[in-house]
Amino acid sequence: MTQVILGENEGIESALRRFKRQVSQAGIFPDMKKHRHFETPIEKKKRKAMALQKQRKRRSHF
Repeated sequence: MTQVILGENEGIESALRRFKRQVSQAGIFPDMKKHRHFETPIEKKKRKAMALQKQRKRRSHF
């Protein structure tokens, strides 16, 4: 769980920026998007196959 504690003279904007940075570094948004809806085993298999294919395509260009 990401948590930000406000400093004594810290503004809300800077605390919000720190919170957003911590959330992005923790990888919460991709995980949230992944768990947004139920994915059947077939859909999961297709998604992983597409990711693997994309990864192989990127590696073959170099």
